[in-house]
Amino acid sequence: MFVILGLLPAVSVQAQQADIVGESKSVNFPRLSSEPDIDGQLNEAVWSQAVVIEDLHQVLPREFVMPTESTRVRVFYTENALYVGATIYESDSADITDRVLRQGQSLDGDDIFAVIIDPYLDQRNGYRFEVNPNGVRWEGLFQNIIEVEGNWDGIWEARAQRSAEGWMAEIRIPFQSLSFNPDSDTWGLNFNRVRRNDNENIAWMSRNREVNPSTSGIATGLEGLRQGMGLDIVPSLALRRNRKFDPGGFEENHYEPQLDVFYKVTPQLNASLTLNTDFSATEVDDRQVNLTRFNLFFPEKRDFFLRDVDIFEFGRIGSGGFNSGSGTGSPAASNSARQNARPFFSRKIGLGPNGQIIDIVGGVKLSGRVGDWNVGTLVINQDEENSLGLDSQNIFVGRTVLNVGSRTQVGAIVTDGNPQSNLDNTLVGTDFRYRNTDFYGNTIQASGFYQETETQGIANNNNASMGFSMILPNAQGWQGLYQYKRVEENFFPAVGFVNTTDIEDHFFNFGYRQFLPSESLFRSVLFAFDSHRVENLEDGSLNSQSVGLRISTFTNTNDTIFGRIIAFKENFKLPFTIYRASDGSRTVTIPAGEYSWQEGFLGLQPGGHRPVSANLFISGGDYYNGSHKALQGNATWRPNRNFSLVLTFNENRIKLPGGNFTLRVYGINSQYAFSSTMSWSNLVQYDNVSENLGFNSRLHWIPRAGQQAFLVLNWGLIDTDKDNHFDSTVADLSLKFNYTFRF
Repeated sequence: MFVILGLLPAVSVQAQQADIVGESKSVNFPRLSSEPDIDGQLNEAVWSQAVVIEDLHQVLPREFVMPTESTRVRVFYTENALYVGATIYESDSADITDRVLRQGQSLDGDDIFAVIIDPYLDQRNGYRFEVNPNGVRWEGLFQNIIEVEGNWDGIWEARAQRSAEGWMAEIRIPFQSLSFNPDSDTWGLNFNRVRRNDNENIAWMSRNREVNPSTSGIATGLEGLRQGMGLDIVPSLALRRNRKFDPGGFEENHYEPQLDVFYKVTPQLNASLTLNTDFSATEVDDRQVNLTRFNLFFPEKRDFFLRDVDIFEFGRIGSGGFNSGSGTGSPAASNSARQNARPFFSRKIGLGPNGQIIDIVGGVKLSGRVGDWNVGTLVINQDEENSLGLDSQNIFVGRTVLNVGSRTQVGAIVTDGNPQSNLDNTLVGTDFRYRNTDFYGNTIQASGFYQETETQGIANNNNASMGFSMILPNAQGWQGLYQYKRVEENFFPAVGFVNTTDIEDHFFNFGYRQFLPSESLFRSVLFAFDSHRVENLEDGSLNSQSVGLRISTFTNTNDTIFGRIIAFKENFKLPFTIYRASDGSRTVTIPAGEYSWQEGFLGLQPGGHRPVSANLFISGGDYYNGSHKALQGNATWRPNRNFSLVLTFNENRIKLPGGNFTLRVYGINSQYAFSSTMSWSNLVQYDNVSENLGFNSRLHWIPRAGQQAFLVLNWGLIDTDKDNHFDSTVADLSLKFNYTFRF
């Protein structure tokens, strides 16, 4: 017998409305035997037996007040899965934003309903599952508590449907897709709804405008959970045709079977095996312009390495430290500078020094929890690559973390192997992390680390890196951080990431965010001071420095306007070649010496919920002993939920005594979603430094989570003589299938 959604629930939440800071909520989950069809309609009788949660409140713009529109959440579980049904009321259907139909695409511009789960109730880690009104799923792993790794892929189901009252979402999260302690019936839980049209953030629990595992409510009654055998077998088949177009070119056909096996040794401990690993369907990187002396940082996008990625995080290296909703973080320090001295960076594995693909024969991973310990072990066999002179390599990474109470973690890491060289390399390190969410009404974090490397052919002295940080990551009021990092000359983590060595790094950010009355045009304003100073260890002299003042304003329609002024200093002991023409005909070099200059920045970021939006960033000023003007941004057109077109541009005009030059990077990305299971995306990228034009086309079919097929074409062209005539260099066509058998 079908149930009318407006009927009173058979089970009610044993929690009162939380309208003051610090009041917690709890709910007891009923265990039921029936399982509904996941179709986005909550009309099965089983939903009348679910517990009902309705006491959600605003997080933004005004925390702990009643939302503009109500939300009713129903929750229950069976022995195999957690079920969540949400009735999301919206008085005017025109206020619902649902412009994304492609599965797995970011939902940053759409209305969403999200479930946050902290199975260990440690307020540190957890899962985030999002769905939009089109039933598009997005999932991520919390790492460093407030940051979410969105490249993680989990198997779960969700459907959504429009209704006369708004929209509904129906979610099934299998326990086999989660890690948890079977001896505990209590989890952390939260629900989050975002209404993009009014930029309203709504949650069941929050604190200091944060919605993450540290602010979750309590879910009890989770007993007798089953994960089946806990075995996922994922065979894949890739058919590839490669062609190289130069005079010594070739054509090759490849038939590449692959096998991935995932097994839950215990409900808390995951074992993974990969054989003949193929990454041909992985999304290509966005091109970046490098105007610095230091290496760029590109994120990991390969699924095998992203599973349980949070366990391998070390010393909070790379973390900006702020809640993303606060709009802070220091532009004075680049992402690659913050990532410097990372002991493990999986992107080093299976890729050569210049991005060449190196075959991975196989690998095993063991990751999860054992009692109070987080453990992660990874062993990879990387094939030889004669063109690079690389022998076959066995690469090992081991990570352990002891959870001490609810606030402190102490850990260690070991790596062995050198994926891009035949020289032996080993790293050992230790770290600690502390987080207190109730420090005089604020959240405070502290961390520290120490690590050493040993590399064949490099002296075993001055081979350490160490650092510590103190962070006040508030989304409102005062916020700040100080991070110190020391990277000695011979520190070389072969399986990690190094931006520069022989330096001391000081990173300081301090600001205040004031929320304004609700009738104001602007929701909040942020004033911040940013500073990043790098000193040479050899003599204590300045290496580089940037000091800036910034103001950012946030509107009630999800727009951001910001401006900042930064003063730079650079000290070159050797001449720095900042530009090389692709044909080798010209270089521009900055002589050794100390330079000081100032630049101004102005940015506009309209809300992405509109059919047409454009981000624009303008900067300019002095630059070393010359001048610099930059224009960067993107324009997005989404006329409907099926089609989107994004144009990106980045242009730097630089004038120096040694010569003038302009760097350009352009991109066009079109996407067409035939349905929530079938999409076609095309990406064209060009830069005038390498004069390379790259084309990537991906037809992606996902009949259901854990099953997918790709047809991927990569085509590279180059304009060697800069006459706007491009010649083909390489082409790669791949057809790949994979299917998850779950037992």
